[in-house]
Amino acid sequence: MNALNRTAGSNVAQRFRAAILLSFAAASACGKAPAPAPAARNLLIVTIDTLRADHVGAYGYARSQASFVDSIARSGVVFDRAYAAAPITLPSHATLMTGRYPPGHRSRDNGMHVSKTVPTIATELKAHGFRTAAFIAAFPLDHQFGLDRGFDVYSDRLPRGADGRQSNERPASQVVDEAIGWLRQNVELRTENDERRTSNDERRTARFFLWVHVFEPHAPYGDPSDRRPVLDRYDQEIGVANRELMRLLGAIEGVAGDTLVIVAGDHGEAFGEHGEFSHSIFVYDTTLRVPLAMRGPGIGPSGERRTTNVEPRTSNREPRTSSVVLNDPVTLADVAPTAMRLLGFTMPEADGIDLSPALSGGSLPRRELYAESFAPLVEFGWAPLRAIRSGHWKLIAAPKPELFDLGKDASEQTNVVDAQPAVARDLDLRVSRYSPAKLPTARVIDASGLERLRALGYVSGPRHADRSGDVDPKDRRDVAARIAQITSGELSGAALIKALEEILAVDAANSQAHLRLGFALLQSGNCPRAEHEFTAAINGGLPTADAHLGLAACLGRRNDLAGAERTLNEAREREPDNPVLMANLGILQATKGNLPGAITTLQAALAADPNLHEARFNLALAYAKVGRRSEAAQAATELLTRLPTTAPQRAEVERLLRAVQ
Repeated sequence: MNALNRTAGSNVAQRFRAAILLSFAAASACGKAPAPAPAARNLLIVTIDTLRADHVGAYGYARSQASFVDSIARSGVVFDRAYAAAPITLPSHATLMTGRYPPGHRSRDNGMHVSKTVPTIATELKAHGFRTAAFIAAFPLDHQFGLDRGFDVYSDRLPRGADGRQSNERPASQVVDEAIGWLRQNVELRTENDERRTSNDERRTARFFLWVHVFEPHAPYGDPSDRRPVLDRYDQEIGVANRELMRLLGAIEGVAGDTLVIVAGDHGEAFGEHGEFSHSIFVYDTTLRVPLAMRGPGIGPSGERRTTNVEPRTSNREPRTSSVVLNDPVTLADVAPTAMRLLGFTMPEADGIDLSPALSGGSLPRRELYAESFAPLVEFGWAPLRAIRSGHWKLIAAPKPELFDLGKDASEQTNVVDAQPAVARDLDLRVSRYSPAKLPTARVIDASGLERLRALGYVSGPRHADRSGDVDPKDRRDVAARIAQITSGELSGAALIKALEEILAVDAANSQAHLRLGFALLQSGNCPRAEHEFTAAINGGLPTADAHLGLAACLGRRNDLAGAERTLNEAREREPDNPVLMANLGILQATKGNLPGAITTLQAALAADPNLHEARFNLALAYAKVGRRSEAAQAATELLTRLPTTAPQRAEVERLLRAVQ
């Protein structure tokens, strides 16, 4: 069991690796009142990663920093019991965009592609002439995984830091900047004072669908070193995303009357509930319940729209003026059919249903909701978890099944499976109709992609999907908690080293644990031990060159340049086109005095990746040493244009530039 192989490379590892490189529940809404006539021309969907519903004001949280969600809820509707179909970023977003549960769109874990034949909101609206754009904040939603289909623009290019390291996420500010830029170029943003554009005849005919994804408040939360409570830092991260999203809301003010706005979390986050930290393993409501709110034409707190399904939210904890709350259980699979209906279309073959009857005073049918996590199987070889919610019952199918009476036990504390065997048997048969406890598909993702997912806390090394998985994840709760601590970025220094040693004590063959421990030891200055860990990671068969880079760094520190060069050349056999390896080889060649060879190698590295700043600096140095002063000045000048204005390396580059001018 390579238990840590799903986990994130520590910040230390990332620093040294500069760039790593069936559905039986479908039903139509049969409300008592007809669905509203389609009135919305445009669609804006905002997804906020890892946002718990109970940390949002619209759900009763007095310290809410999520005013974006609250504002949508106040002028529209909020779904009090909305649930993800998987507590994992890619499968959950795929469900939201397709209207299908994971077995239907086939993305069962991060890194597993969405089916190329399943319609999405984007493919459908693109076919209807919409302008479509998506602006993405993190690698799990990278275009290679299939959600880019149907988008004219799918912006998922992630930046590099001052050290050239490829980021696996980007801040909400960058995402929103790009989204607003696209709106300004593609949408006529009318204002109330612009009388020339108030006529329907003069209104721009093109309709748009914009999806904006922000990654805050995904772990790590803020700066763990400031020692504030983790929930305070989590709320602060929500506030960071919220500030940017309020800018986005302001940008669409001119077309707000025509635009359906939907905001949702993709999954929650656990902070010790059920012994869980983070998300992706368990399917308790801690990580399945999400915020979901909508506003737009035909939606809102008008008196005639209040019915027995819709209640005004009143709470002593958080004031809500004119919020409308829908209390029926809903799933993120309902978003696509509902959005399409409100735009005047239908979503083909969806597992979710159109919720618009409830928005116009009708009722929703009684139904069951499905959810799953196959991460335990894919990432650890443990049993997957599948869940079905029917009435007040919820069953979690596992080697040790759990049954909860949600009407009496909303926090899922008391397993009544032994007291209600008939209910458990019936629900177990029904959950198996959605999916068996095995996977028919395989992940298709390159080695560098696996490493980038690990750097965000996901994905194992060797695939385990060919195993049936007989270990109940509940019996590995302690291991999962240790892994979550490491992946969250909450541990550093001696505490991180201790946690990794504890993992290896029960999982000695875990090559990812050896790799991470090697980088933690290298940072602490313990190169002899680090070399041992890097060697163990290499011998464990890691598909990428990370361990080689760490080992080469250790060998270089003790001046074993021949050993470092040999290690880097071995790494190129695994990743022959890796520009980071080429850059390191070029720097090593320069250190050994082979300046012509270093120049050639560094040029090749920069041709493959122009943002390898350390490579460009060493290229300028090599030019200077061989007397090619103008080329040295040109390389240094180019580097200054690429470095952030606050980068500490700028002073050294400026000194070099002055010396060669």
